[in-house]
Amino acid sequence: MDLITDRPIELAPLVASVQSPERGGVAVFLGQVRNHHEGRGVVGLEYSAYEPMAEAECARILAEARSRWGAAVALRHRIGALSVGDAAVAVVAASAHRESAFAACRYVIEEVKRRVPIWKREHYADGSLAWVDPTATLQRT
Repeated sequence: MDLITDRPIELAPLVASVQSPERGGVAVFLGQVRNHHEGRGVVGLEYSAYEPMAEAECARILAEARSRWGAAVALRHRIGALSVGDAAVAVVAASAHRESAFAACRYVIEEVKRRVPIWKREHYADGSLAWVDPTATLQRT
């Protein structure tokens, strides 16, 4: 299963990929395209990536989460043109207990934003375009 895709993200297969009878806690993060950014109306965006490097870094992040929390984790990040409301990224983590599932899920999304070479260009309601620094939101959390 590709970690980076140009197809719509389907959440159910990701959840199914981490579920098992011994994993009672399942945490999900779904990032969707919103209609605003820093006070500006957003009508859509484009994600682009250097796919071989992005896939490799995503795989490393998943392996780190699996090792650190003993959780099963899955990730999918979309590239290409997306509309407001489209799913841009999904992370699912499952473990025996909720604490590990939540921690692994949060770790994966934060590290993806920080480390993976995926670039976002927003399309604004006024017709302008701008590249957005994916790490900028990490400084606000």
